[in-house]
Parts: sequence; C-alpha cells; structure tokens
Amino acid sequence: MGRLTAEEKQFYKDNGYILIRNPFTAQELEELSTEYDDLFRRKNEAKTESSWVGSDETNRKSDSPYTVKGIHNLQMHHAVFGKLLYHDKLLDALEDVMETKNIVLHHTKAHYKPPEKGASYPMHQDYHYFPYKNDSMVAAFIHLDDSSPENGGLCVFPGSHKLGPLEDVGVRDNSHFHYVDQSKFPIEKSTPVMARRGDVVVFSYLLVHGSPANLSARARRMLLVQYADAHDVPAAGERAQPARGLVLRGVNLYRDATVANRHVE
Repeated sequence: MGRLTAEEKQFYKDNGYILIRNPFTAQELEELSTEYDDLFRRKNEAKTESSWVGSDETNRKSDSPYTVKGIHNLQMHHAVFGKLLYHDKLLDALEDVMETKNIVLHHTKAHYKPPEKGASYPMHQDYHYFPYKNDSMVAAFIHLDDSSPENGGLCVFPGSHKLGPLEDVGVRDNSHFHYVDQSKFPIEKSTPVMARRGDVVVFSYLLVHGSPANLSARARRMLLVQYADAHDVPAAGERAQPARGLVLRGVNLYRDATVANRHVE
C-alpha cells in the first residue's frame, strides 16, 4: 500500500471503492486490536451500545437479539486511534483516490458485530448523513478480523457512486436511519468484499453499500475513518463532530480564510 498504480486508480474511478491489502505493521495492527477490544469492554460495562433498527423485520422488533455495537470519535478515547489518523501509507493512498494533497478528518467510528446475532445493515449511501458540496468524502473501512458475508462483512454495488445521490427511503419511511430502495439494490445482488485482517477498503460516500447479518461463530470487528478534501464544505447544516476539520495532510486554505475573515471589522 502507499501510492496506487494507474490500474488501481482507474479501478477506484470505475467502481467507487478499492480494497488495499494490509498497510499496517504487525505491531500497529495488534495495538489497534487490543485497544479496540479494551474500549468496547469499558463501554459494555457502562451499557453503551447502538443497535440497527432499520428496514429488516428481524432487526425492527424491539426485543430482537440482533445488534451492532458502535462507538464514535475513537481518537477521544485512546491515543492509538489518533496515531491512526496520520498513518502515512494510508494517507498516501487517500491522496491518490481523492486527488488532493489537502485532507481533513470528518469523523471516526467503530462497529462490532457479535457472533451469531450481528444485525444487518440495509444498502445505503453515507452521503445522506453528511452531504458535501463537491462530494469529496471517502471512508477507510479497516478490518480487524477476516471478513466475508458469513460474518456480516461489507457488500457493495460497484459503480453505484456514478449515480449520484439516490432517494433516501429512510426519510420516506420516517426512520432515524438513511437507506436506499432495497428492491432496487437488494443485498443478494451486491458484491461482497472478501477482506483479511488488516485490509482497508477505501470507498466514496456515494457508493451504495451495506452488510448482511452475522450468523457465524466469528465476530466482525471494524473501525472507520471518514475524510474530506480540506476545501470542500458541508452542503447543509449538520451536527459537528469532535475534531471535524482537523488537517491530516496538506493545508486548509478555506479555514485560513474563515479565520482571517472573523477579524475583519
């Protein structure tokens, strides 16, 4: 990993995502894995979790055993996640995908799909959660376990990013979550991403993606970092994330101008 080849760059443009094999050293990956587990242990003791209750009838029931536990803003919990934000090999690849040297943080999060009862995620676009004017936002989906459909791994619709923003069926259904029309994008027709521990999937926030339930005996642990071009801006008001706009590489000229303008009488 690092600088992408011309073929890899073209694959991303055509498909809206790219799987990049483990960019981490054994020590880096072990530190991430250990602190991830310890963070979820602490949060579980505090009874903190989020659970998907979207369009799937299995997950909709209030007494459903299916769940996905989630924690946001990982860099606020342990320094190892802050170090991850400045990982050179990952940022090198992001420069090539995003076609900019100026990269800022939007947010981080971790999801844990427990064995045998990990909830599914309907197919959706991240765009609907935080639209940006120039659609520069991408995600780096970092696998801490081998991942496949059997343990609720990521599934995508290659090329769907070219369709632009799709109808937000979640809003139409009065859901707290966003998702696209599942009849048009059935998970059964999606492409599973077969990833190994340490692998990273970088994808556009316009890419239609989701994941099946984890009915296997294996957990599915992941963490995710969402990035934007430093010179792109939100298209609508959104709840500010801690450290949103933190410059991870390059310069933020937009922020320079904003700060300067505050001091003009």
